[in-house]
Formats: sequence, C-alpha cells, structure tokens
Amino acid sequence: MAQSASAKPTACLALADGTVFYGQGFGATGEKTAELCFNTAMSGYQEIMTDPSYAGQIVTFTFPHIGNVGVNAEDDETADPVAEGMVVKWMPTQSSNWRAAQELGDWLAARGRIAIGGVDTRRLTRAIRQQGAPHVALAHDPEGNFDIESLVTKARAFPGLEGLDLAREVTCAQSYHWDEKRWAWPQGYTRQTEASHKVVAVDFGAKRNILRCLASAGCDVTVLPATASFDEIMAHEPNGVFLSNGPGDPAATGDYAVPMIQGLLNDTTLPVFGICLGHQMLALALGAKTIKMNHGHHGANHPVKDMETGKVEITSMNHGFAVDSQSLPEGVLETHVSLFDGSNCGIRVANRPVFSVQHHPEASPGPQDSYYLFERFAASMAAT
Repeated sequence: MAQSASAKPTACLALADGTVFYGQGFGATGEKTAELCFNTAMSGYQEIMTDPSYAGQIVTFTFPHIGNVGVNAEDDETADPVAEGMVVKWMPTQSSNWRAAQELGDWLAARGRIAIGGVDTRRLTRAIRQQGAPHVALAHDPEGNFDIESLVTKARAFPGLEGLDLAREVTCAQSYHWDEKRWAWPQGYTRQTEASHKVVAVDFGAKRNILRCLASAGCDVTVLPATASFDEIMAHEPNGVFLSNGPGDPAATGDYAVPMIQGLLNDTTLPVFGICLGHQMLALALGAKTIKMNHGHHGANHPVKDMETGKVEITSMNHGFAVDSQSLPEGVLETHVSLFDGSNCGIRVANRPVFSVQHHPEASPGPQDSYYLFERFAASMAAT
C-alpha cells in the first residue's frame, strides 16, 4: 500500500488488484467507481474535467500543480464535470489568477466530483503504464472511515469501457444552434455573424471549443444528438457534416452511428470531418476496426506526424481506443501517426473531402499546430 504523510487520511483510491493509495480528500464526499487513466498536461485541468470524452474515468494528473489558477465559467467544455474524479500529487493551494472565479475544491464539491491529493502519482502512473488502465474505487470521507474490502470489491465489479456506449449519456437532448467563436484578447468570446457554410455537428460528446473553432472557420453550426439519423441530418441541407469527440467504446456507439455515416458516404458528396470518437466512427463506417489501448493517450504534449507533409505537430490527446491502421481498406489513407507508439492518428478518403484525426486540434497545445484542419474543412465546403 502507498500512504501519504498525513496521519489521518480522508480519502483513498482502491485498485481492483487490491492496491490502495491513501491521501487527503477534497471536492465532494462519497464513492465513485471508474476506469483510471493519467493525463500528462501541465495546464487545462478544468477543460479536462469537463471534457465529455472522460465519462466513466477518473483522471490522475502527472503534473503536481493542479488547482493553482482556480476555475472560471469560460473554461468549461460542457456544463458540468464529466470525469468521475481526480487524483493529484499535491493538495490545491489558494488560487492565484486574474480569471479565477472559484476554488477548484469548491467547484468539484458543488458538482459532485471527488478528488484525492497527496498521492504518489509517479508510482500510480507507472502501474497504469505497466498493467493497463485499472478499474478503481475512489472514496472521500472526512472522518477517514473506509471499508477497503468493499471498495476493492466495487472496483472489481466495475464493468469497464469495452462494449459501453457512453455517447448517449453525454450527448445533447435536442438540437441547438451554435455561433460563439474562439476566445480572443481583449474581446473574449464573440459571435459568428457572417457564416459561409452550413454545418451539422453530430454530438457524441462535443467540446465547446470544437464548436467555437468551427464557428471561427466560417461555419453556421447546428448541433444534433448522437442518435441523429441520415435523414434528420440531411433535412438541415448542410454543406458539410462534423463528427465530434466523445467517450466509450466506438464499436458500441457505431451500432447506430455507422449506418448514418455510411449514408453520408454512399448517398452524398458532402465534406465530412471527424475528431477523436468521430474519427473512430468514420473509420468503422469505412470498414476499418478499432482496438482498446493498454492505457490510452491523454495529454497535451503528444507528437503526431503528418505523413503527407512530414510536419510534426504537438497535439492534445484523450482516447482509450484507437483505429487499427492494419484494417484500413483500399482507398482509405493513413494521414497522421503518433510518434510515441506509431498508432493511427488520422485518415482520409482518396479523392474525396472526407477526413478525420484522433487528436484534438481545438485544444491548441502547439499552440495552433493543427488548427489548419478546421480551415481544410471550410475550404472543402467552399470547393463543393
């Protein structure tokens, strides 16, 4: 067992293999079970916690200074945190940033999310890398009373993310229009008033900043739920279709999303652009396969090579499944590859404006190495 220096732990993290990490709790009290991953980003903890792609997961932050800039409403990627909880090295200090509107702990508590500090995150990260993403139970009790045997049992009972369709849980309940553009100094967020392209964005768990990037690229965006049919999409008479990021097993979401995408591919010549889960959905619709990764890619410092230009981009990633590049059919080209492990990070259909990437070009870690993808999508609509 790994134990913090505190004499009386108020939180613990129990792994399915029986390992227990103790620390100090903050945020909400109670228990959560989930898959555990780690994220190597040095900033953006609020965006990470509110990214719908983290549904069903607890995030271990490898960077120790989490919470030091507080939180503010402008940085939320969706209305509430979606990640089940967080694990950090050091307890958050009082925030110090001119944009801070609330302390991280108070924000988590108000939204029912548990966090634990004082954990040896290096040891925990090594365990995740060596053993794969474990199933865990995270508990926070100010009195420090924990039933470890029960927590381990609950961790072992967690079903995992394979075969799980989580897009239905995080998608919008009904369609809506989006016109907010990217944040810019000193105006902040502004509105798109001169859009050139009508885009339907299928929401598998869309981040707000992706929608902002589409708006900034000249798109008039209508967002539809993940379960939208081909006919429902075409009723909006779009110039292009965007497939968003999202959580869960792509094969499970593909049960209803793949037929819709195949309709776009077979019955239209519309430009199609996908990110993250949208990338995986497109690959499945084209006849490729997806696979569960050992511990996934989660961070803002992932080098990706554009195989067509030779350029290396520093990207943000968040995925536990990947497209099997060996399964790509004829006519589907691999455009991007991870320089960490060679896994697939992008595809396009030969001679058609249909393409997708595994990484997140809207997250700006490079800071804008991959923003050209939104411009490429807009250009493909202008050319059709």
